[in-house]
Amino acid sequence: MTRVQIFRTKDGHFRSFTCQGHTGYAEEGEDIVCAGVSAIVINTVNCLQDLLHEDIDVDYDAVNGGDITVNFNADPTEKANFLMDCMVHGLEWISSQYGKKYLTYEIKEVNAC
Repeated sequence: MTRVQIFRTKDGHFRSFTCQGHTGYAEEGEDIVCAGVSAIVINTVNCLQDLLHEDIDVDYDAVNGGDITVNFNADPTEKANFLMDCMVHGLEWISSQYGKKYLTYEIKEVNAC
């Protein structure tokens, strides 16, 4: 199962997120759920870096399964918050279509910086 944890403040500013594990929906190379989650998450990270130039740290572990952790070093811009909302929406859709057996996500409230 893939588990995504998203951390944001009470006022809606995202602080960080992690994505860990494989969905287990199908064999490696055939797993459409894993591919969908990966595409959404990696596209979000790429857009935060390349298009919005957000101040983020990215820790990607390609060797041990592709786990990723992203931390915002400053309050994200309005566009970055919207992009993160889009990522959450995509993950919600995948989870609702394929089930929590393969993908779970949670949003946790954290204190502001």
